[in-house]
Amino acid sequence: MALIITNTRQEFEEKVLKSKKVVLVDFWANWCPPCRAMAPILVKVAESMDADVDVVKVDTEASKDNALLASEYEVRSIPNMNVFKDGKVVDTIIGMVPQQTLETTLKKHV
Repeated sequence: MALIITNTRQEFEEKVLKSKKVVLVDFWANWCPPCRAMAPILVKVAESMDADVDVVKVDTEASKDNALLASEYEVRSIPNMNVFKDGKVVDTIIGMVPQQTLETTLKKHV
């Protein structure tokens, strides 16, 4: 299963920007109820799309690097999920959405 948690810019660069797969990056925070509700959905997406997609979780409050990444990618509300392909953001999903919506969005970029 490709569910990855990053806490440093270096981890983010390795797991997201340099990935050969499509990467769904979930910017979230522990205090956010919709973010916590999305967690099991993201696990299911990571399992069902493992061959083509990695899911990376970035807790915006876990480290200074994560807070800076959230700012850099203009995360103004959470949950905020950016879809990366070849190191660039190609799609954004904001708010709580069903698994099918995530998978449909990701399949457009695989």
